[in-house]
Amino acid sequence: MNFIKKIFGLESKKESEEEERGKFMPEPNHPIDELFVHNFRDNGGKFIYCENEDELQQAFNDILKENHWEEKLAYYYCPETAKKFEAHNIRFTNQPKGAQFFITNCEYLIGNTGAILISSKQIGDKKLEDIPYDFIVVAKTSELLETIGEGLQQMKSKYKNSIPSNITTLKTFENKNQSDFLSYGSTTKNLYLLLLEDL
Repeated sequence: MNFIKKIFGLESKKESEEEERGKFMPEPNHPIDELFVHNFRDNGGKFIYCENEDELQQAFNDILKENHWEEKLAYYYCPETAKKFEAHNIRFTNQPKGAQFFITNCEYLIGNTGAILISSKQIGDKKLEDIPYDFIVVAKTSELLETIGEGLQQMKSKYKNSIPSNITTLKTFENKNQSDFLSYGSTTKNLYLLLLEDL
């Protein structure tokens, strides 16, 4: 703040707000989509935004080429997700054994942690360690929520009396230091997220 303004008490509102914010104050709220992408990438995930179905198909094809997954076996649990990509040069199986990668949708994307909320609707009764290391998750922008609590509430509303089991999050997408308590016991996955604009 400049000296004259300080003497006469003429400080702008913006300057006053900046001075009041200490280093321990929480960050101002960011839009949920920006928050999610920032946290998701910090977790080691690979993110591709798609404006329409054509871009989604192209991004999927690019992932296959980049990883040399053409003609490889892809595990799926949700038939609708597999059907969306059946025109590509891959083979689908509903058994994880021998599959190169796993393709699925999700319940919700959690902004404040960058995690992906999934359930038995996506993985059945399988444990994450029983599913291939490489994941491709297809999600929609309408599935972005701020907290896991909101995600669980939305699932309760959506499924009413038949709430799915095996509810978990995908959050660790790269090898973390074993001394990191928050990632201890988490199953690490190589994860691609294809986010389709639907709003």
